[in-house]
Amino acid sequence: MTSRRSATHTPVMLSEVLRALDVQPGGRYIDCTLGGGGHAAAILEKSSPGGQLLGIDADPLALEVARERLQYFKESALLVNENFVKMQSIAIKYDFFPVHGILLDLGLSSMQLSESGRGFSFQYDRPLDMRFSPSEKLSAADIVNTYPEAKLADILKTYGEETQGNRIAHYIVETRPIETTRELAELIEKVVGRRGKIHPATKTFQALRIAVNRELENLESTLRQALELLGYRGRLVVISYHSLEDRIVKQFMQKEAKDCICPPTTPVCVCGHTARLKIINKKVITPSETELSENPRSRSARLRAAERITVRADTFGTNDDNAFPDIDVSKGWRRPVLLQKIKMAFLTAS
Repeated sequence: MTSRRSATHTPVMLSEVLRALDVQPGGRYIDCTLGGGGHAAAILEKSSPGGQLLGIDADPLALEVARERLQYFKESALLVNENFVKMQSIAIKYDFFPVHGILLDLGLSSMQLSESGRGFSFQYDRPLDMRFSPSEKLSAADIVNTYPEAKLADILKTYGEETQGNRIAHYIVETRPIETTRELAELIEKVVGRRGKIHPATKTFQALRIAVNRELENLESTLRQALELLGYRGRLVVISYHSLEDRIVKQFMQKEAKDCICPPTTPVCVCGHTARLKIINKKVITPSETELSENPRSRSARLRAAERITVRADTFGTNDDNAFPDIDVSKGWRRPVLLQKIKMAFLTAS
């Protein structure tokens, strides 16, 4: 029996995600942003028989809903309440690597917006919290009510791309303490005015949420970890919802799809960089018209996908083509040399 909460969760671009991941029976997959479990349920269903999934979410409420939704697959799903920035250590702890696919859906679920009580949306009057995990110390209220005006303005401009960041920060400092989402949204509307359908507080709320949860820094780290955990031809699929996230994902995939990343002015390559990804969709994938009409919240979603390719150093610890002349490097699914290095580094650190 599926609960009302899990039943109302609509996964974004579900068919596109399954196609981009190239889900296969018996495959192992990591869902870094489990949410309500919609994507995870579809992955487990398509990867059966024998499919396995590691689901990660920092939000304990989301994990509870996902666990209920995935109860039919409980023998095949390992669910962990943690931030996805710790994906590599989690995968090593449970010996869940290499994997066939990794998914990051960077959006907020409808449940987080409406039911979490943590102030992610200004449509509901809630305390200014915005933490994905209640265990985190920094809240949106801390930033709004204690940060210096200049630092607050910088957050609004950098993470929210808010052109009115200086004015908004000034009036926040003049007005604080500000305790609830409605107080903050009404203040911003008074300062900036309202034009069009988009509420003027949208960018400020985005900026505060990103700063509270260190989303951009965590995304960059997680992308690097994903690269190491993917097996040969494993797929990395990322859905982002604003330009800052999408830019990080795009630049990461483009960089890792190149053999040389030296500046164009460098006459001879000195970086030693080797391509480890092949980009699957040259053009970003967006929701269909049908999905947009059924789920308007998906309108800003952007999907990018890439496939892991294997180089000799990954598999054999050397780039020397003469060291193993009779071995096909493309069969290096486990990449034992690199994966052993990862595991030993983790064990040493812990």
